Amino acid sequence: MIPSLPRSSFTRWATAGYVAAFFVFLFVPLAVVVVFAFNDANYPAPPWRGATLDWFTGGHGRLGLFSDGPLLRSIWISVIVASSVTALSVVVGTVNAFLLERGNFRGKSLLSLLMLAPLVIPGVILGISILAFASRLAQFADDLWGLELEFLRPGLPLVVAGQFSYIVSIATLTIAARLKRFDAVLEDAAFNLGATRFAVLRTITLPYLKPALVGAAAISFLMSFENFNTTLMLVGSDPPLTIMMYGRMREGASPVLNAVSLFLMIGSAVLALLMLRRSAGAPARP
Repeated sequence: MIPSLPRSSFTRWATAGYVAAFFVFLFVPLAVVVVFAFNDANYPAPPWRGATLDWFTGGHGRLGLFSDGPLLRSIWISVIVASSVTALSVVVGTVNAFLLERGNFRGKSLLSLLMLAPLVIPGVILGISILAFASRLAQFADDLWGLELEFLRPGLPLVVAGQFSYIVSIATLTIAARLKRFDAVLEDAAFNLGATRFAVLRTITLPYLKPALVGAAAISFLMSFENFNTTLMLVGSDPPLTIMMYGRMREGASPVLNAVSLFLMIGSAVLALLMLRRSAGAPARP
């Protein structure tokens, strides 16, 4: 549709109605979650019984978010897992990006395809596959050498490995897209002036890639923090937040989960705004 062309009243109303319906579908469920985090009732559903902060601070015989030790621990576990996955994904994704964009070797196309394969594998299947493979390795080491390799048993190391296996593909694509637009003449000029390879990487290439690195880190952290399917297959005795919330929902919904969801929405919104502000304020680069 060309914006300069006149549109009929029906087209304008249909467009406005579609946009309104889209935003209602997108934001009304979130608004309901937020509102009932403050409802003075023991269940996160109508009717409204007055406002309260009990589901955050506790009181009146209720266990609030800030006094719920297991729930707070699960949030911290999710932060640890997400931070580990983010660090691994950005480092390995950067190496992969250089390999795919700068490397020239046989089988490069096949390697690129294999790197993207985890993105099309369902998370449950990915988790089950990693669990079965790791368990076989642990059993083999125990039978052959009598070694008990705990990191190959269900637990946080396997959770990190499972999430990393597909999040690194997204980080690779993000960084490689930025690297593809890089003008290699800048590096050649630095080499001609006597700069070492490490100095060129530190002062020219990585600063150019910084927006992509930050973006890949933000995406990796959020995807890891909210992951459920793969994590469910690999988790041990220390459940991250998504697994803890799933278990609580099976026992019976509580407004405490609404309170947790509210803080997660605020955190995600703040991170997104910081990313947008950084992108808007970043100087244009060649």
